[in-house]
Amino acid sequence: MNAEWVWVVIGLLGQALFSARFLVQWIASERAKRSIIPKAFWLFSLGGGATLLAYALYRKDPVFIVGQGAGLFIYVRNLMLIRRESRLEQETSR
Repeated sequence: MNAEWVWVVIGLLGQALFSARFLVQWIASERAKRSIIPKAFWLFSLGGGATLLAYALYRKDPVFIVGQGAGLFIYVRNLMLIRRESRLEQETSR
């Protein structure tokens, strides 16, 4: 397997992780009977986005790089907000 195929596999892995987030969100919403976005959605977004960014950098695709780079900021920010909310809930329940 040459380097080109390794990068194709990395790109496909990133796309699979990125796509899995929609499955996670759909299942969580169906269980809750309302639209929700679970923490796992943001974790899959982060993992898939980072992997796809690595692939985009390898391919030197500026459109793909900007898109995934901007998305990573949003995913990390949402995880930070979730973490802060969890900490506040723990403090108020003591």
